[in-house]
Amino acid sequence: MATPVQMGGYVLPEYPFVPPPELGAPGVRRHRLVILGAGLAGLALACDLAERGVDAVVIDEDNTVGVRGASSRGIVYAQKTLEFMDRMGVWPAIENKGVVWSVGKTLAGDAVVYEFDASVKSESRQPPFVNLQQFYLEWFMVDRIVALGRTDLRWKSKVVGYAPLEDGARIEVETPAGRYTIEADWVCDCTGVNSFVRDSLGLDTHQARGIDRWCISDVRFKEKLPIERWTWIEAPFNDNRAVWQHLMADDVWRMDFQMGPETDIEYVSRPEVAAERVRRQLGRDVEFELVWVGPYSYRAQLLDRFRVGRTFFLGDSAHAVSPFGARGGNTGMQDAENLGWKLALFFAGHADAALLDTYEAERREAAVFNLMTTRRTARFLQPESPAEKVLRDAVIGLAREYPFARNLCNTGRLSSSFIYGKPPTSARQRHKVHGVDPGEAVQNVPLVLPDGRRGVLADLFRGAPAFVGVWHGGDAAQRDAVVRLANARAPVLRMVEVDRGRLGLSVVRDAGGALGRVLGLQPGRSTFCLLRPDLHLAARLDDPTPANVAAALSRVLKGKP
Repeated sequence: MATPVQMGGYVLPEYPFVPPPELGAPGVRRHRLVILGAGLAGLALACDLAERGVDAVVIDEDNTVGVRGASSRGIVYAQKTLEFMDRMGVWPAIENKGVVWSVGKTLAGDAVVYEFDASVKSESRQPPFVNLQQFYLEWFMVDRIVALGRTDLRWKSKVVGYAPLEDGARIEVETPAGRYTIEADWVCDCTGVNSFVRDSLGLDTHQARGIDRWCISDVRFKEKLPIERWTWIEAPFNDNRAVWQHLMADDVWRMDFQMGPETDIEYVSRPEVAAERVRRQLGRDVEFELVWVGPYSYRAQLLDRFRVGRTFFLGDSAHAVSPFGARGGNTGMQDAENLGWKLALFFAGHADAALLDTYEAERREAAVFNLMTTRRTARFLQPESPAEKVLRDAVIGLAREYPFARNLCNTGRLSSSFIYGKPPTSARQRHKVHGVDPGEAVQNVPLVLPDGRRGVLADLFRGAPAFVGVWHGGDAAQRDAVVRLANARAPVLRMVEVDRGRLGLSVVRDAGGALGRVLGLQPGRSTFCLLRPDLHLAARLDDPTPANVAAALSRVLKGKP
């Protein structure tokens, strides 16, 4: 049981150290899967695997959530991540605690030069964004993992030795009660930017440090502000440098103030100095409480390989980006979402080992994209040359008057689901009218489930095999062959049909037509959509047959495009 402890401005859990069975036991015990690090990526992976019936050992050197529960750190969680949390049973706690928003505004001085409302194109049950202090999300995942009862969570356990083996790895762990050694068939390193495992293997991260300096002030005050993301490119109250303003849980506002490159970080982080910055923003008469103050700079890094032997790297241990666009924590959890179902299928004997290789192929490509995107934002907010400053000033000036220039005001392209692979141009054109293409994420749309309950697409994956096949239309003459296919592939595929019930499959009703819109289902046309467990579209087949449906599933399970 966790003990509540006051940490900064919050009361958060402190988890007990429980001596593991290996301490003092003869020999070296072996586990199938060990996850190193109980941050966002490690907990998301453990929770997802527990939902799929896979046991794991999680090792973390701390005994609470966040960084001793003190700072807000990551706060913005995007729809794709929230849909993942829904499938793991964590969404209700997030919905109850977090702050939902969809509108963002970019300002230069007092002028709004860009504005968006992400809810306009949203069909999902989850909102475009939720703001929530990172430690709360970690806390909710720990609670869910404990409730599922399949994961051995080991707190106050520090990895001090790591040796790769041909069939796994040997891990030495230091605890308050002494050291022990375990072996693992597979290891997932989720320990962050200072990964001991990564460094012990001598892997190059190609690190680059940003010149930007920032100072966070978490503030609680009585005045009500719009629940929107406001970003100043040039804030008059911050010496014409950038500022972010977000509402989080517990009525705490997160204010990120950009500092000059030569700033004395220790000085600007003093409570009295931080308070003066807040007064300049909010006004002298506004009463407020400083909940937490902390500086940060950032570094970018990227491993050449996200898998080395039987060790996988996830989250910041594999890649690190600047915080612009909330692409750190969201990306780490989506790494976990990508790998979890592949490990579960492989462990169950339903997929080839080649499927595990697709983790690196897909998620490294996503990391490269994030690095490129955040790098562009950093250079817009902190131009690196006089020419870049002239260009940025020109963009801001144009945006004040001309709509075409407003989207060029780059204050952080917010995290979104990554598209795996590169669909051909014709397919990309078709997507504009006819739904998602293979590789794209499918939104968690509302449905009427086969048992008549109202639910969402993610409900089809609960307690079900790995993939979901959605069959729309079809000839009743195929009925026997379709049913045989469904029965034969039942361990890894659950097939449903939309609305009609002519194929002998469970029927889902397309409440409001959202499923048809996102999948591009056309009246009078037979279509089969194969959905991966991470709600990305694996394949779309027009005029499908049981034979080509089976072939499409087999290709995916063998790690083939």
